[in-house]
Amino acid sequence: MKLVQRIAIGYYKTKIKTIALVSMRKAAEKTFELFCTPYSGKPKRKVPPIFNHAEKLNFENDGLIIRGWKWKPEHANGKKILIVHGFDSCSYKFDKYIQPFSSLGFEVLAFDAPAHGISDGKTINALLLSKSLLTINTLYGPLYGIMAHSFGALAAALAAEKMMHLQKLVLIAPATETRTAVDNFFKFIKLGDHIKKEVEQLIESIGQQPISYFSVKRVVKNIQIPTLWLHDEEDTICTFEDVKPAMVAPNNHVQFHVTKGLGHSKIYRDEMVSKKIINFIAGN
Repeated sequence: MKLVQRIAIGYYKTKIKTIALVSMRKAAEKTFELFCTPYSGKPKRKVPPIFNHAEKLNFENDGLIIRGWKWKPEHANGKKILIVHGFDSCSYKFDKYIQPFSSLGFEVLAFDAPAHGISDGKTINALLLSKSLLTINTLYGPLYGIMAHSFGALAAALAAEKMMHLQKLVLIAPATETRTAVDNFFKFIKLGDHIKKEVEQLIESIGQQPISYFSVKRVVKNIQIPTLWLHDEEDTICTFEDVKPAMVAPNNHVQFHVTKGLGHSKIYRDEMVSKKIINFIAGN
């Protein structure tokens, strides 16, 4: 993490502690805002060449303009694939998947999440992103498959529960348990348990569900969509420990592919992993 980011977090910590002296709820709201804010902002990134050959798309969601791209194949198979990036990331990072999918006849869609890339917004949460994915399915679908990474995979799983026609779901290093994400955030920011408890209650209030509801493990247990779940044993962002209970559960529609040494971000760039994903989507 850059020095400027550390300074900003230090400022927020002091501000939150001061607010907590007056209102614990307000402190929780400010903490949740920080939790939902991409730490890199929206850095200018080099546009991969393949994005210059895409049809540009946009739609409005909760007052925000969400921007994306569509690639039509030369020989269409009538199926549409959506690529979903993770937290503090963008669609550009998945450029290597577009041509292989297109060559197999898939129409490929990708959108920058709210508060990411070229889309509007300053904060993101799983409910907001899952709502965006459902809107994409309505406007540009129906989707045949979704391939999603990290936080995007949690949102994709939540959205998949409400998609009638989805046939394939690929979860790459998903943020498996929201409770773990909150725990890790508080270990990093070092705010007290009293604020943490208030944040958890705030999440439950916003989502109108217990925090355990926002769980990839829960979703894959409840859906029957053929799913490929890829995770690295040494992932320090979305830890493998959260994956183990899902692996021993009777989920016959879920294939697990476990790697070692790729971590959280290299996993989707790995050639063998890429082939595994493309073959799964294609039905091989």
